[in-house]
Amino acid sequence: MSMDSNKKVIGVISLKGGVGKTSSVANLGAALSQFNKKVLAVDANFSAPNLGLHFGLLNPETTLHDVLLNRASINDAIYEHTAGFHLIPGSYISRKINPFKLREKIKHLKDYYDTILIDSSPNLNDEMLSAMIASDTLLVVTSPDYPTLSATLRAVRLARKKNTPISGLILNRVRNKGFELSIHDIEEAAEVPVISVLPEDINVPESIANTMPVTLHRPKSNVAVEYKKLAASLIGEKYNDPRLWPKIKSIFRKEIPKENINRMLMGKGM
Repeated sequence: MSMDSNKKVIGVISLKGGVGKTSSVANLGAALSQFNKKVLAVDANFSAPNLGLHFGLLNPETTLHDVLLNRASINDAIYEHTAGFHLIPGSYISRKINPFKLREKIKHLKDYYDTILIDSSPNLNDEMLSAMIASDTLLVVTSPDYPTLSATLRAVRLARKKNTPISGLILNRVRNKGFELSIHDIEEAAEVPVISVLPEDINVPESIANTMPVTLHRPKSNVAVEYKKLAASLIGEKYNDPRLWPKIKSIFRKEIPKENINRMLMGKGM
């Protein structure tokens, strides 16, 4: 069954800063809304929240933290982006939060949204546990280097310990250099399929500086197209790349990229 007929809360996690976890949440949120889905992105990074900054929401009056501290209704913390998707921003909180409270606060929102994306903390503590408990499935963001892979393996082990399913790995900031870990190496170590390979792309930091997801800022860039392919697979739909050159290259390609196969298998299993 696809996510399209079975609404899901998807947690996006990593155990290393700087690998693109928050950018992935922002871009998947924007991309999913382009498939006419009702999408909500939630900033559940309690100690370093910045998802709102990716959308130009600088000083929100009400945040998720007001909700978790029972100072506001969760409906008051929902903001609408001009592109059509919704966002619950965060703000710094020093108080320890019951890791089950996030799930309690957002569970009824599944009646209103097709997909809820949760941006978690990159720390192995109650913040990440909170996101895992609230999620139906997880996406783990990593990059093709040993330090990040080591952190990724810890995140995968924790998810399995908490019995939270992992849909796949998002392999980000790929430069296609010989010194990088291969998809095979990463999948073999993590025992989780790579379902998206995102190239290192100058359009990403440029889009962040412009407070707009790259899927909206540079919709035909390589990285934007890859986000859209991933978004489509998460809801059981197909995305047709509108660009001519990739279509020409696919005609002469001898093998289907591994991540494309994994996305097809993931779609059939949902």
